[in-house]
Amino acid sequence: MKILLLSDVNSIHTKRWVKALSEKDLEIILFSLSPNNSDFYNNLHKVKILEGKYEAKNSVLSKLRYLNIVPQLKKLIRQLQPDIIHAHYASSYGLLGALTKTSIPYIISVWGSDIYDFPNIVPFGKNIIRYNLKKADYILSTSHVMVNEIRKYTDKPIRVTPFGVDTELFKPLCKVNTDEFIIGNVKTLHPKYGIDVLIKASAIVIKNNPNKKIRLEIYGEGPQKKELIQLVKSLRIANKVNFRGFILNNKLPEVYNSFSVAVSLSNSESFGVVAVEAMACGCPVVTSDADGFTEVVENCTTGFIVPKGNPESAAKAIQRFIDAPLLGKAMGISGRKRVLDLYDWNMNVETMLNIYNEILN
Repeated sequence: MKILLLSDVNSIHTKRWVKALSEKDLEIILFSLSPNNSDFYNNLHKVKILEGKYEAKNSVLSKLRYLNIVPQLKKLIRQLQPDIIHAHYASSYGLLGALTKTSIPYIISVWGSDIYDFPNIVPFGKNIIRYNLKKADYILSTSHVMVNEIRKYTDKPIRVTPFGVDTELFKPLCKVNTDEFIIGNVKTLHPKYGIDVLIKASAIVIKNNPNKKIRLEIYGEGPQKKELIQLVKSLRIANKVNFRGFILNNKLPEVYNSFSVAVSLSNSESFGVVAVEAMACGCPVVTSDADGFTEVVENCTTGFIVPKGNPESAAKAIQRFIDAPLLGKAMGISGRKRVLDLYDWNMNVETMLNIYNEILN
């Protein structure tokens, strides 16, 4: 089976899909508008990387780049004759696939910000999404809750294909005994992810527990970093907070296993992958009630779900783990079981393969 993927070559999610599908002996051609900046794909079986060539010297031309790419991509499709064309991301690569639509089965995978943000912040964004989905033969969503958002633009059938985790990589590890309580977060430092709310919640917890060793560990980079560092200083908890910066994906299990609780208070989430990763490692979670988290977290069983933008509620939830250490252990066990049942990456890959086979049959 030969699959033409239209997707960002540097995205971790693209890399995971390409690697998994190539290991199932599919022939993968990955067409990306961004140049490849790593050697990740070098040793993968039956994988070919193609980069779209275009010139965009200003913002206007940049927005027209898809029109420039269309003839090139149409020529490649005629030459390559893939069995399926699969665009990952409904706005950008979805548009590219829609503009090059042929008789070859065409799939769009909706990821999140392409359906939650793009239609509302880009001129004619709603019309672009509606057009792209109309051109698609098949539509996939990373979560059940996101299906409701996609329904605003199409009445076509939608299948769910989660971004699960590798449960052999993300798993409980032997923990070092410590009397320190660690509040942890792994996320891009961007306003939409509520890191400021997390810091304010942590400040409340630290103030309410003067005799306990409590630390906030923040992993990730982003445009809000300076602002968040200043917030930490203004709350006078700088000695209790560490900004650890970028972390490699294969190092994340060690990080999650070091947390007493993983806290993610995003304003928007299409699929709560950070919560799934933490739960896979046996770490209890506290999350906001953003859509993606309400789907993956079982409230009061694998963690606690609190209202968005409410540091007081988040602090109360975190405090419950401080007051009852065994609660965290029990929820961690439940979280691991939930991930094995619903979000094991190998099962998710099999779901995608079954969809491909159904389409071709």
